Amino acid sequence: MKVLRSSRFLLLFALLPLACAQQASAPKSDGALERVLAQMDKTAANFRTTEASFVWNQYSKVVDETDTQKGKVYFRRASNDIEMAADITDPEKKYVLFNDSKVQVYQPKIDQVTVYNTGKNREAFESFLVLGFGGRGHDMLKSFDVKYVGTETVEGVEAAKLDLTPKSQKVANTFAHILLWIDPARGVSVQQQLFEPSGDYRLAKYSVIEINQKIPDTVFKLKTTGKTKIVSPQG
Repeated sequence: MKVLRSSRFLLLFALLPLACAQQASAPKSDGALERVLAQMDKTAANFRTTEASFVWNQYSKVVDETDTQKGKVYFRRASNDIEMAADITDPEKKYVLFNDSKVQVYQPKIDQVTVYNTGKNREAFESFLVLGFGGRGHDMLKSFDVKYVGTETVEGVEAAKLDLTPKSQKVANTFAHILLWIDPARGVSVQQQLFEPSGDYRLAKYSVIEINQKIPDTVFKLKTTGKTKIVSPQG
């Protein structure tokens, strides 16, 4: 069965062993970077929920094609854990849910749920999942060399642009580097670009971002039927 690009993007995170044991601090000379990281820390301290509209563009270098998906994404903190739901509405209806150490992808068209277990990689998965959405700015310095590369207007926001290079070679084998565009006022990401060594990349754009608003519990439940088939590629 062909792996869905939406789930492939998420599952890449589950395979990343983060090098979190390293200690780091923001470059003393880079006041702009420090201000962005501090705002992200402040947002993370009060984080409960985030929801946003998204456009995901997955570029494949081999065939020189871009696959575009649109919809809404939701995050919420449940105790010490993070839950994520993505309602993909275009070009085909899909629903992606992450909770209880599992990524579940529901395809209503064929009435099937594909389940991927993150297992021992859950913490690493969550760390990437909240990159720019509820994660602490200074925590990124444990796993990445972070550079402030200026500002750029994204969706009407004068965003701070950060370039993240993995410190761990194992992570770099999956993502050569990551660009984040952070809204300096709210400390959240309005755009992300993740580059794979192959030349493929994922460009994610976020708009209509709402922070700490009530999200119904039903958003974090799959809307399956009594005949839905459950499959698990990882056994």
